[in-house]
Amino acid sequence: MSLPACPKCQCEHVYEDQQLLICPECAHEWNPNTTHDEDAILVKDANGTLLNDGDKVTVAKDLKIKGSSQVIKIGTKAVVRRVLEKKDHELACKVEGIGEMMVTAKFVKKAN
Repeated sequence: MSLPACPKCQCEHVYEDQQLLICPECAHEWNPNTTHDEDAILVKDANGTLLNDGDKVTVAKDLKIKGSSQVIKIGTKAVVRRVLEKKDHELACKVEGIGEMMVTAKFVKKAN
């Protein structure tokens, strides 16, 4: 029997404990027989559009990269790898010409 991946971190190494499934990486516990609407992470871009994993976005303003003299210019394209539940830097993105980094959702716009 194959168990589903963790809805929080997508880890595939989940295990069963009585009625619950448990993720060993993020310690998230859930009942696979219930809906996950209450656990959904709602992250919105600069225009208020909901962002999901795999969305294509563009940078809405020039962003300085912390600890570097490099700048991400307005209009730079990125792909959202994962939406995370954090106070700041909610998006794990692959930014064109820069690479993998964390970005704050209010500084991007969902691409059409």
